[in-house]
Amino acid sequence: MNYQAILRKWTWLLTVVLAMAGHRALGQSSAASLKLFSEGYVSPVLLVPVPDGSGRFLAGDQIGVVQVVDREGRREGGLFLDLRPRMVTLNQGFDERGLLGLALHPEFRENGRFYVYYSAPRRSVAPSDWDHTSHVSEFRLLGREPLLADPASERVLMEIDQPYFNHNGGCLEFGPDRYLYLGVGDGGNANDLGRRGRQGNGQDLMTVLGKILRIDVDGGAPYGIPSDNPFPDPTVARPEIYAYGLRNPWRFSFDRRGRGELLVADVGQNLFEEVDLVVKGGNYGWNLREGSHGFDPQAPTQPPGDAPKVGARGEPLLDPVIEYKNLNGFRNDPAALGISVAGGYVYRGKAIPSLVGKYVFGDWSRSWGLAQGVILVATRPETEGPWRVEPLPLTTHPEGHIGAYLLAFGEDADGEIYVLTNGGNTPTGRSGKIHRLTGQ
Repeated sequence: MNYQAILRKWTWLLTVVLAMAGHRALGQSSAASLKLFSEGYVSPVLLVPVPDGSGRFLAGDQIGVVQVVDREGRREGGLFLDLRPRMVTLNQGFDERGLLGLALHPEFRENGRFYVYYSAPRRSVAPSDWDHTSHVSEFRLLGREPLLADPASERVLMEIDQPYFNHNGGCLEFGPDRYLYLGVGDGGNANDLGRRGRQGNGQDLMTVLGKILRIDVDGGAPYGIPSDNPFPDPTVARPEIYAYGLRNPWRFSFDRRGRGELLVADVGQNLFEEVDLVVKGGNYGWNLREGSHGFDPQAPTQPPGDAPKVGARGEPLLDPVIEYKNLNGFRNDPAALGISVAGGYVYRGKAIPSLVGKYVFGDWSRSWGLAQGVILVATRPETEGPWRVEPLPLTTHPEGHIGAYLLAFGEDADGEIYVLTNGGNTPTGRSGKIHRLTGQ
């Protein structure tokens, strides 16, 4: 019996059903399309607009390079920055390490400073059985025309030792308060048990793993701690911590209008994917919970009947605003939308008016072995409660998935959204593409 053929058939049927349901729920007025913007990448994970009025972008590839892309999607000149000599050697198979974050200083036009998060070799002071050390570093421009970074200007702000190759997080964003926010995964492996059996990193306030951090890049050496960070006492918690209880925050963003809220996508384990509306000092539950459900590290696919409500300090565990089932745990459930959430943006563009104010995000794929990334849209309720989640109908992809692995999203200066993909689940080849989300 050809089980692979049967699996492909049922996966296709399920995606068609979901696509049809999405069209009915959102209506044709919300349908969008994907237009190829730029191609020839390995594994594009970053797209950052250059704030100089040119319409250019910095496109970051997981393999460790950053290129300048013009408003038409054409790559300009040579590399803007090449971090490959400073990085670990990536696996030829699946790998979550690499160049994972890039953020421009709020005064980039004046000072030319920007920040990256990348996977460097394990430093000597890290435990010998750990995998690597993540660097958060500042660089400066060498020139503006052509736009070029100075590789010799690196100033390492933070070194984060990582026990495993996965769950790195890595997103960097400056908030409306002009502080730098950083998402860090729980260190990897599974169940957040740690290499030495210590408590889960997500709930451990003495490690930065499993956290959203907030630092002041202008306030000290190598950085300062904002005076209103929630844990100022270093004997109780790492003062960089802004929020905690996260497993693998894969992309977050601030709503550029409205309330300026911080939405963080947190990749689940086996059963539930979530997006959190993150507030200062919030505990989002991992590994006491997966999404809004109880979690038992010894039986990860069998959630306890009662989900815990508070953490070790008696603080409330905050529910996600968006949650959906993971296909790995709910194979035949139409409510299972994918296997690994990827954060996006509250849409503030003009190309698709019906999406304005809605959260556009996605899922890496509906299958590990098949390239079936999904774009999703969530609508906030008028009152409190979870947001409604639906597949976004795409006129260019009526089969219900985009035919590629969805890696990340980008946003331009006008609030339009871009979708970053590759054709395989490895950082190899040249199947990486950047698409623009447009109207029909």
